[in-house]
Amino acid sequence: MTRLSYPTLRFLGAAGTVTGSRYLVEWGERRVQIDCGLFQGFKQLRRRNRKPFPVRPGSVETVLLTHAHLDHSGYLPALIRAGFRGRIVCTPATRELCGLILPDSGHLQEEEAKYARRKRYSEHKKPLPLYTLKDAQAALKQFETIEFEQPVDLGGGLAAEFIPAGHLLGAAQIRLNLDGLTVHFSGDLGHDPDPLMRPPRPFKGADVLVCESTYGNRKHPDTDPEAELAPALKRVFGRGGTVLIPSFAVGRAQGLMYHIARLMNRGEVPHVPVYLNSPMAVDATDIYHRHHDEHHVSWEDCVGMFRIAKRVNSVEQSKELNTRQGPMIIVSASGMLTGGRILHHLVSFGGDKRNAIVLSGFQAGGTRGAALARGEQKVRVFGKEYQINAEIVQLETFSGHADADEIIRWMAAGSAPTMTYLTHGEPEASDTLRRRVAHELGRPVRVPEHLETIRLDRPR
Repeated sequence: MTRLSYPTLRFLGAAGTVTGSRYLVEWGERRVQIDCGLFQGFKQLRRRNRKPFPVRPGSVETVLLTHAHLDHSGYLPALIRAGFRGRIVCTPATRELCGLILPDSGHLQEEEAKYARRKRYSEHKKPLPLYTLKDAQAALKQFETIEFEQPVDLGGGLAAEFIPAGHLLGAAQIRLNLDGLTVHFSGDLGHDPDPLMRPPRPFKGADVLVCESTYGNRKHPDTDPEAELAPALKRVFGRGGTVLIPSFAVGRAQGLMYHIARLMNRGEVPHVPVYLNSPMAVDATDIYHRHHDEHHVSWEDCVGMFRIAKRVNSVEQSKELNTRQGPMIIVSASGMLTGGRILHHLVSFGGDKRNAIVLSGFQAGGTRGAALARGEQKVRVFGKEYQINAEIVQLETFSGHADADEIIRWMAAGSAPTMTYLTHGEPEASDTLRRRVAHELGRPVRVPEHLETIRLDRPR
């Protein structure tokens, strides 16, 4: 490894796309990575997960993790299998959630590879998982936790601080100090009026800012989530249908159950069976109970959202659900219909026009969720095309991300950076936010290229 006399930042992911968050900071002989996410969505992006890592994994000393979602943490087992032996530092809640998410990801990849081999729908003669359950369990042994706003000494004049970001339990902004030069990574910023999480801590200013732009071209509607959800539920139940909700198991599933429980308890929607078909979401709900200091849901409401759903644990129970008819609600991972048990429910319930598929969050380009959201009526699942006749409902009020106005307000609270880089967004979203930062805040701003390297002491 060549010793660098000046600090650099390399955009190894989330540049020009909304997934695969990976940023590498190099200074002297130090290599520190912020986030280690999976690329998701379009096939050309997913293929990046299979390419050799851009630097020798063993040369990376530390990974700092903003939060547990797969597009920020999901490549860690592959990095470790490739030779990374350093420490992974995150908040305690992030470590707990990664203890659910990463093993589940490894298990699902193994199951999907087996299914593809058995059904022979893969382009590969012998499809293999990117990593296995065992790889994920090994990765968890390298985690270390740090409380919010406690300094982390990374050696060689480098230090880091984790700052609450909202968005998800344990989610953090990461502030990196390189011997007086500050680089601030926003992570995923939470939505200010989020029903579960507290808002992100304000930006204090930095020399360089790397900020997400997921909703950089949108404003969340000023509507109560329950007022948006209730009419859709009543409409489907009225025709005897099933409401199928693809949901991120961590964060979104808990928010949905919270609102469904409140609506049913007030009598605004009928009491129908609610099934939570995600063992990971069940376990994540327990973690929410243990971290009340990070969210503002009362203990009573937390218990209520936990009790509203019948938990579906086994594969046999999941299959049996597909033989039932509505009215009922099935909440199941994953939120963008990229894998897991939800796909079997999609095949079983998607063809019936009495039913509804309720999309509750951002749908990245190239995913089945994005295809349904834009009106496509056929999706490919397990190598076959399926006709979707069910009603598609796109909820706009359940996002865990800050919208464009909230990001601008968050940035404006701190002193202007020498340069702001916008990442973790689709091209249109990032470029729309870029124009706003330049014109409304009058700040230098740019959308970096994939694998681009910039000097932190002379950002451009």
